[in-house]
Amino acid sequence: MATTYLSNNLPNNSSGNYKFTYSCWVKRADLGGECFLLQFYNDDNNRFGFRFNADSTIATYDRLSGSTTMYKASNAIFRDTSAWYHCVLAVDRSQSTADDRVKVYVNGEQITSWGTNTNYSNQNQTSIANSTGNVYINTYDTSQSIFSMSLSHVHFCDGQQLAPTVFGETDSTTGEWKIKTSPSFTPGTNGFTILKDGNTITDQSANSNNWTLAAGTLTKTLDCPSNNFATLNVLQPSSSVLTITNGNTHIYSQSPNSWTTTPTTLAIPPTSKIYWEIKCIGVWGSSFCQLHGIVNLDNISQEANNVQASDSSDCYGWKNDGSFKINGSTVSNTSWASSYTTNDILMFALDNSNGALYVGKNGSWLNSGDPTSGASKTGALPVTAGLTYAPHSETKYGSDKPAYNFGNGVFVSTAITTNSGNGYAGAEGKSKFNYQPPTGYSALTTLGMNE
Repeated sequence: MATTYLSNNLPNNSSGNYKFTYSCWVKRADLGGECFLLQFYNDDNNRFGFRFNADSTIATYDRLSGSTTMYKASNAIFRDTSAWYHCVLAVDRSQSTADDRVKVYVNGEQITSWGTNTNYSNQNQTSIANSTGNVYINTYDTSQSIFSMSLSHVHFCDGQQLAPTVFGETDSTTGEWKIKTSPSFTPGTNGFTILKDGNTITDQSANSNNWTLAAGTLTKTLDCPSNNFATLNVLQPSSSVLTITNGNTHIYSQSPNSWTTTPTTLAIPPTSKIYWEIKCIGVWGSSFCQLHGIVNLDNISQEANNVQASDSSDCYGWKNDGSFKINGSTVSNTSWASSYTTNDILMFALDNSNGALYVGKNGSWLNSGDPTSGASKTGALPVTAGLTYAPHSETKYGSDKPAYNFGNGVFVSTAITTNSGNGYAGAEGKSKFNYQPPTGYSALTTLGMNE
């Protein structure tokens, strides 16, 4: 499993040592360890960090010549892996009020409740932009604390302590915090903008403070702050035995070998038509060891390890041996019977308003299914309409490695290559699939659910 982190060596600059703003949008994937949004590192005695702690609090700290000159850790925890967080760190050590020298904002709100709150004294110099040190994203010092996350619109402003409203704003209709995709600010000498559109780490500001991919692979995904995609839910109890990677879209391994249930972070609205794909990167043997379909989230909120959610009512799953599990019972020799194995791509289309689940493989719908047939439900597996369904999978062995494309445009880290590399969009127009979604079906995204 590859790890990915970025590095830079910004030049020393007097203003950058005491006044700056860092803004990023982050979608967490891994929990339980330190996740570095920004790390300036000379050595263990001279370093500055902005991170999520292992307990999911957000923190910033500074060590200079072996002494901790500043450390702030929130009381609030941030462990939602289904959403994008906008995190802003704004520093000006010359401020007369101690609490104003370091400000942290999440989704436009300033954090004022701190579990630990050690502020700079006026005379403290920060360790930032030390000419002999390096700057990292997603690692402490290249040897530890490398975690999976998605990042977007990463900005650094040298010389100004800016408000979060430079980079985001409140939506007048929903009241939610949303991204400004073209923020206006003067970057200053050390300033930069990366990961603004796609996965480029070439500085997109007026400077040339380009970053280096020091390890791993940068994967471009359509999952972004303005269009949040479904991922696998690592907070589901039975997912704790899994290693889920690539922005929580790929089951990489599991241990011990036991049945695990993994639903998505987003549910399918009662009247929606949603399409998604799964690529079978690995399937253990020929016996039943994988199941993919939909699950009623109301029935599995406390699902334990080694328990199959498909044993519950209103759960429907396509088994790799070609049978189906419907409301807890296995049904063989159905019209949808088709086994699947390594490298097969499975297709799912749920018409939740009409209670119809369509399944296909490698570009063809099984049972002559027609997802556009509406109330006639031609070739569909009948399901109870309008429930709180989520795509889900059950796997058993470490070699079972399904990869999901909810429209974000990749399987694991491989971009969709069909249609001359453009893939096919759902009805919402902002997704990328290997096969053409049926007319009227959207990706499981915030845009798709509002279609």
